[in-house]
Amino acid sequence: MHLITRHLSLEELKPGDIADVHQLHSLPETDHFNTLGIPAGIEETQQLVEQWLKLQQEEPQQSYVFCLKEKEKQTFAGLGAITLGKPKYRIGEIWYKVHPNFWGRGYATETAFALLNFGFNTLRLHRIEAGCAVENVASARVLEKAGMLCEGSKRKVLPIRGQWVDNYEYAILEEDFRQQE
Repeated sequence: MHLITRHLSLEELKPGDIADVHQLHSLPETDHFNTLGIPAGIEETQQLVEQWLKLQQEEPQQSYVFCLKEKEKQTFAGLGAITLGKPKYRIGEIWYKVHPNFWGRGYATETAFALLNFGFNTLRLHRIEAGCAVENVASARVLEKAGMLCEGSKRKVLPIRGQWVDNYEYAILEEDFRQQE
């Protein structure tokens, strides 16, 4: 699977991407609102990537993890993903993590739009959700730019750096997405 945006190429995760994923997950800046925490070593990242790869091999496929690459130089710029819920409900959840070297360029927003487009137009979903820590103002702004609505919050649901943190819940319906196309 391969998705294209104005500046990015979203390529489905491969075993050879472990070093890039590890470097991204090892940065304190990208760990600030991350529930995974900084990996103890590359072995921990390898296990995570292997889990993601295994999920991508399931039939029918329920999880898509993409490496974000700048189109011009093919430089690794982050990760984005969509995970499907129960087929009857046609729901998916998106997430993204952009390398700090590429912050402020709109890449997270491009990624969110690409994942929503893929979810609604290819996977035929009815609803797509996302969440972010309430203090993660940048991520909330990205979700809102992508047309998602904040439907509420959950108290102390995210385990981040030994603390329980509140989370905003965002969603967009297929009909809402169609109106903004």
